[in-house]
Amino acid sequence: MSEAKCPICGKPADAATKPFCSKRCADVDLQRWLSGRYAIPAVEADEGPDEDGEED
Repeated sequence: MSEAKCPICGKPADAATKPFCSKRCADVDLQRWLSGRYAIPAVEADEGPDEDGEED
């Protein structure tokens, strides 16, 4: 089994900060999430009839 690599810099992961190699790389990843650089795509559902069963 191969050793896990840090997703930010590619160095071997440290057990204390897994899956990252250091607190710095963990902070870089967090900043990317908070700034919107990473995003999970969403699919909007089609609008159906209103709750009362009437359509516009």
